[in-house]
Amino acid sequence: MINETLNEADQKMDKAVGVAREEFAAIRAGRVNPSMFAKLTADYYGTPTPIQQLASFTSPEARTILVAPFDMNAMSAIEKAIRDSDLGVNPTDDGRVIRCTFPELTEERRKEYIKVARTKAEDGRVAVRNIRRNAKQELERLEKDGEVGKDDVAGAEKRLDSLTKKHTDQIDEMLKHKEAELLEV
Repeated sequence: MINETLNEADQKMDKAVGVAREEFAAIRAGRVNPSMFAKLTADYYGTPTPIQQLASFTSPEARTILVAPFDMNAMSAIEKAIRDSDLGVNPTDDGRVIRCTFPELTEERRKEYIKVARTKAEDGRVAVRNIRRNAKQELERLEKDGEVGKDDVAGAEKRLDSLTKKHTDQIDEMLKHKEAELLEV
């Protein structure tokens, strides 16, 4: 029972770290990348659909992304979704592709992105701690129900704390790399 609880907590913490990794990937550092568009959805025939399912992305230059819709009827919806997003870009449509040219990152914008990255990291750490709290409550319930002994729970809580530290350290390491990437001119 204890091992099941700890394994489940470990898997959930891995997922929380994965979500934080995806969030960091969506923050623009130097070169633009398609993952910046991962959270955007366009209204496609009345259904909110992720843009990455509606178009292909190519990056011919460091600050430009070309969005080529699979269905030309979706072009205006994709363009509107990009314009309304928080990417800070004004897309242009040439009839076949949507060109998104991102502005050069200013020092002020870099500092904003660092704040965003720190917020995302804290969200990840909070998620890991919430998983820890739930696992700890489960361990306490097992002890209270008499399924396991007090010493077993104490040892499991130490293992749980080391799992929590491992995962929060991974998030901190990703944040450190992202900050360095953002400060690099």
